[in-house]
Amino acid sequence: MTKRDSRYDILFEPMDIGPVTAKNRFFQVPHCNGGGYRDPSSVAKMRNIKAEGGWAVINTEQAEIHATSEITPFIELRIWDDNDLPMLRRITDAIHEHDALAGIELCYNGMNGPNLHSREVPMGPMAVPIATFTNDPIQAKAMNKRDIKNLRHWHRNAAIRAKRAGFDLVYVYGAHGFGAVQHFLSRHTNQRTDEYGGSLENRARLLRELIEDTKDAIGDSCAVPVRILIDEMMGDRGITNNEMRDVVSMLSELPDLWDFTHGNWADDSATARFKDEAAQEEYVKGFKQLTSKPVVGVGRFTSPDTMARQIKSEILDFIGCARPSIADPFLPNKIAEGRYEDIRECIGCNICVTGDMTGALSRCTQNPTFMEEWRKDWHPEKMQAKGRSENVLIIGSGPAGLEAARALGLRGYEVLLAEAGTEPGGRVTRESKLPGLASWSRVRDYRQGQIEKMPNVNVYFESQLTASQVLEFGFENIAIATGARWRNDGIARYHLSAISINKAAFIYTPDDIMNGELPNGNILIYDDDHYYMGGVLAETLVKNGCKVTLVTPATRVSDWTINTLEQHFIQKKLLRLGVKIITTHALLAVETDHSTLECVYTGDTHTLETDGVLMVTCRISNNKLGNDLASFESSWAKSGIKSVKVIGDAEAPAPIAWATYAGHRYARELDEIIDLHTPQFKRELVGLSQNWN
Repeated sequence: MTKRDSRYDILFEPMDIGPVTAKNRFFQVPHCNGGGYRDPSSVAKMRNIKAEGGWAVINTEQAEIHATSEITPFIELRIWDDNDLPMLRRITDAIHEHDALAGIELCYNGMNGPNLHSREVPMGPMAVPIATFTNDPIQAKAMNKRDIKNLRHWHRNAAIRAKRAGFDLVYVYGAHGFGAVQHFLSRHTNQRTDEYGGSLENRARLLRELIEDTKDAIGDSCAVPVRILIDEMMGDRGITNNEMRDVVSMLSELPDLWDFTHGNWADDSATARFKDEAAQEEYVKGFKQLTSKPVVGVGRFTSPDTMARQIKSEILDFIGCARPSIADPFLPNKIAEGRYEDIRECIGCNICVTGDMTGALSRCTQNPTFMEEWRKDWHPEKMQAKGRSENVLIIGSGPAGLEAARALGLRGYEVLLAEAGTEPGGRVTRESKLPGLASWSRVRDYRQGQIEKMPNVNVYFESQLTASQVLEFGFENIAIATGARWRNDGIARYHLSAISINKAAFIYTPDDIMNGELPNGNILIYDDDHYYMGGVLAETLVKNGCKVTLVTPATRVSDWTINTLEQHFIQKKLLRLGVKIITTHALLAVETDHSTLECVYTGDTHTLETDGVLMVTCRISNNKLGNDLASFESSWAKSGIKSVKVIGDAEAPAPIAWATYAGHRYARELDEIIDLHTPQFKRELVGLSQNWN
């Protein structure tokens, strides 16, 4: 085993948090996962794996404390009454199994809770429309003194239940724009004139009371941290960084730990495209000096050097991680063992967030086992032994092919990875060269590094294979991971048949741009893909001197990125770059000097002068080889072939996380008995109440 570098010893020092002790400084801050109250066993096993991976403190996502403040359609935890305790106890038992501390983030969403499930009236410091992602047409009631007293009572009861459920840390929460604590603190959402409004001390009154209530109820044996934002990122309209320094100074010794965030959720969890590692440092620096209690902060930390610097520079006491703990649950252990090259570094794509935003289980581009630990019994570091066959030929070294080769190599198969090009990575290699996407190369680099250590996995480049050649090789199993290419005919969501295009017009695809074919003049980007590519390429063309107009049938640029918390950043950046944006219009026809647009609502048309059009629409699978092999199926047995499987984008194009998952799933299921007539994962079914007639 490689010895740990002594520079990182400081990360493994035990730290007291009130009445409990963390075994090291690795702190998994609260994070959502799309499972919540619906999938308790999946949530418990996911947290259990992190405990096994060496995290000293492992927190839940937010747990709603009362039915008057629930956040449907988001699926988080609940601690409404004693009926929630068995589920929560399953989580704490799973965390404690590996000597980690279990924390729970108590939350009263207030003005963020539409109460679509409970149908209770939302409450907050002011009577204003509730603040939700979907602009629900519901207003919050201004809380009176009795409502505030009730809130304190509900929070105290939830804290007592949390202790009974086995939690070691019980949070008071007011961050990310969520929760009554922040709403009362901020002059943006608190314009009261009573003792809970006006002065900073008054606006911090509820925070003080909830800390004191929680400490009084359970503080003898449970730590009481506070998770609070330290800058609302809206200037004097909201909470400023200096103002929060006054709050922390005022309450410095009350909680057992301060957990700092900044801005809203999108600010605090920004993608790598817009914020680098340790981006919060400028906001949190100096807060530690305001309190004797330990301080935790986040910054998408993946480098042990950056982590150690945070501690040695007295910026933080604990290294807070959410997304890096998802990408690699064993990050602490790998640093402890000196296995730095084995760390699956978070790429900052926020695919994990999309699970919560869409009401689905989260997934991770780097870690395809995330939220499959219980459902499929997938462990991020362990694979089952190989099955009855001996070898596999994988054709294509994109994200699906690389992950399949890595995982099959761990299982013990002899693997040959054939790549038609001169370098591995496929789409991640090409896309990582685009503005803001450099960290995506980590998808390739991690897998390439792991494969290079495996004597049973061999990679061959410039190997463009035909079906006849594959039949001659004598491999038992064939995986085809040949990716996909972008269409140039306008077909996508709005148009299901090709649009009218003059043969002399200059038409480009993202593949052309990534291959270095850059246009000039007035370029129309037609984005019917709605993810990141249209916005990234608009930035690329502006930097190349083009005058860019981005047209989309959606109501926003890069519309699906609302789920990755970056849509606002993308549209703001494009506007500042001078990109002309036309929404709710589809591209109808392209001529050599102009293009025709159609309003998606009225059908009205108008033209724009264009020197060329860049189609960002959808992709076509590169599956000719798979189809050719299928036509020779009668010859498979004679050639020794037992299975042929098309995976990743070659089967159906999707985001990169889908490709790494497809490669991993192929490796897990090879030679296994699969019943295609039943779900390929365990389900947790709701039990019927016994009190029914």
